Amino acid sequence: MEMNLAARPLPMSRPEMDEAGIEALDFLLITGDAYVDHPSFGAALIGRVLQAAGYRVGILAQPDWRKTEDLMAMGRPRLGVLITSGNVDSMVANYTAAGRPRREDDYSPGRIGGRRPDRATIVYGQLARRVFGDLPIVLGGVEASLRKLAHYDYWSDSVRRSVLVDSRADAILFGMADISVLDLATVLASGGRDFSGLRGACYLASQCPGDAVVLPAYEETAVSKKAYGTAFRLSYAERDAMTARKLCQAHGDKYVVVNRPALPLNTEQLDWVYSLPFTRTSHPVYQGGIKALEEVEFSITSHRGCYGNCSFCALTSHQGRVIQRRSLDSIVSEARLLTGLPGFKGFIHDVGGPTANFHMPACDRQSERGACRGRECISQEACRELLVNHEDYLNVLRAVRSLPGVKKAFVRSGIRYDYVMLDPDNTFLDELCEHHISGQLKIAPEHVSDRVLRIMGKPGKHVYEAFLAKYSATNESLGKEQYVVPYFMSSHPGSTIHDAIELAEYLRDKRIRPRQVQDFIPTPGSLSTCIYHTGEHPLTGEKVFVPRTAAEKNAQRAMLQYFLPRNFDLVRETLLAAGRADLVGHGPQCLVPPARLGGSDYRRDGNKKAGRAKKTRRSGWKGKKEQ
Repeated sequence: MEMNLAARPLPMSRPEMDEAGIEALDFLLITGDAYVDHPSFGAALIGRVLQAAGYRVGILAQPDWRKTEDLMAMGRPRLGVLITSGNVDSMVANYTAAGRPRREDDYSPGRIGGRRPDRATIVYGQLARRVFGDLPIVLGGVEASLRKLAHYDYWSDSVRRSVLVDSRADAILFGMADISVLDLATVLASGGRDFSGLRGACYLASQCPGDAVVLPAYEETAVSKKAYGTAFRLSYAERDAMTARKLCQAHGDKYVVVNRPALPLNTEQLDWVYSLPFTRTSHPVYQGGIKALEEVEFSITSHRGCYGNCSFCALTSHQGRVIQRRSLDSIVSEARLLTGLPGFKGFIHDVGGPTANFHMPACDRQSERGACRGRECISQEACRELLVNHEDYLNVLRAVRSLPGVKKAFVRSGIRYDYVMLDPDNTFLDELCEHHISGQLKIAPEHVSDRVLRIMGKPGKHVYEAFLAKYSATNESLGKEQYVVPYFMSSHPGSTIHDAIELAEYLRDKRIRPRQVQDFIPTPGSLSTCIYHTGEHPLTGEKVFVPRTAAEKNAQRAMLQYFLPRNFDLVRETLLAAGRADLVGHGPQCLVPPARLGGSDYRRDGNKKAGRAKKTRRSGWKGKKEQ
């Protein structure tokens, strides 16, 4: 595989078009992110795929949506306008879990927030329709993919219509569209607009196809949580490319039709995509660079897809459950390329995928039959057909770390520790600890309450603790002192305040003091979001407690950082209300001290009073012994 280091970025202006000898574009690609010409950025990847097929593509990054001039700057494209909100849903990018606007945006120049509109695919779509009239407009990316049907929107606390309807676009390409976009281009180049036979496409129709699964209409799901849960359950079952059926959902007098997902890419196709001539830098117009590039600039995507099926993650709906792998030669070629890039200091930041050690298909049947309908590969328990073998991934890691110029190849994209525990061979954990981490291994147990973990689709607490013991023993045998940095989530559906207290006590006992806590955000498309909205598990009918109010969420979040003086008052109040006065005091098992005479433990101006929490050197679990 050859990679072109002399490539130029796709044009972002009329002068750049002239320099590239482009008189008119075939496609204008609008993105809510700054333009970074790297395969980890969706707009760049789609643009390069189309360019490699002979189409002329221009990038319009973060246009001013309040006027039309930016869209007209490169002229009217011949075939159509492609739109993505960027690598992240625009509402997630713009707002915190508490609904406060984010001041910083890693995907924007200078990390300045507010460079993309709320509900960017809708805003850009409407603007493109106003500027270009009847020109084909097609949405793509995470936001459009996960909002293609009627969906619960956390920020408005309502069920919203498909973005296809609101944006006035012609179609959505959902999922990883790097091959289906070529099929789309063929349709548009022939002068057609019939998307009914295009895998991975969603379009509007005047009637429902006879072979489609009919979902409750938008109007019904908007007023009935029961209907919403039914619609989610039916659509959730049709995610696999090999077994899925078409979906159809009425929106007024029109129908949103969702075709079968695009087939997973084979190794040859995936190798081709990653061999395209990316410059692997941000566009020169951004003098200070783009922050989001820093983490992935010297990283390698070895595979796509994830069969972990965590309830709060919609990745399986976007990338699919079937693992799609690159060849060893392709990965090694990219690693060699990285060693020659300016700024490379010998460290490859990551070699992995959505879940690093899910590098091979879950079972032998998936390549021919796809993922099983109604069954999970690994969740609370592993399917009996699950293949547990790290050998292929180890071969990748060994090949990359042995290259001249590579000092260290890290694994940072996260591992599933339950999969590690299923492997009777300790070689992977040995080599991971020996060669591929540097002091800290980040993993995501998310919680310790088995009831909450079951709803999350995560393994039980006992699996996590068994892994910690194995990790500690492995590091001790290697003579290394390394830590686990665990990530925990507050306020997930199913988590009561008693579950939050259980987690706080666990953190106390293990001397873990999280520096950051992720408060659950109900993002479109996930199973957890459906539970949050309906209060019921759509696959089982189980009623689930949901912390909804700001007071409930603040209390659970504070409980995970009970040791911070600014949280003392809220934690104490919460513990007393929960009947856990035993955790208030000065004893070794207490979480917070009693209230100070005459007032709060924390001043209104945010300055700490006496009795500061004692600082610790680290916030993780020591690899050799408990801290």
